[in-house]
Amino acid sequence: MTYGPARALPGDQITISTNPDTEPFWQAAKEHKLTACECGECGHFRMPPTAVCPECGSREKKWPTLPGTGTIFSYAICNKNPKNGEDYVYVPVVVDLDGAPGTRLIANVSGCDAEDVHIGMKVTVDWTPIQDDWVLPNFRKA
Repeated sequence: MTYGPARALPGDQITISTNPDTEPFWQAAKEHKLTACECGECGHFRMPPTAVCPECGSREKKWPTLPGTGTIFSYAICNKNPKNGEDYVYVPVVVDLDGAPGTRLIANVSGCDAEDVHIGMKVTVDWTPIQDDWVLPNFRKA
């Protein structure tokens, strides 16, 4: 089957909610900076961010700016908009983030045909404005 270009989901259809543990991630995204929660004690990265480090139990957090690149770990090709069911090709991906060992982020990939997406593909962050003046990190082929 031929799908055609992979696109990000329409930003006007996406909302998020934040909490004290996730807010720094979303604030950085507003500035087009990709970050991940790193333990201030042992250096373990964790996504999604949590109040307590699962490795050492510390509540200390750091939010380093990452390079904004990564490698596709997993993906799926979808052909229906989940919001309204209309025909719409998008490719949700799980990306291993460079600069944060063991950290993965779920997003969409665009900038290539859906059939060209593959495990091991290098990607770079792309930013999608969404509702309530937030910005969602997505990825495009590097």
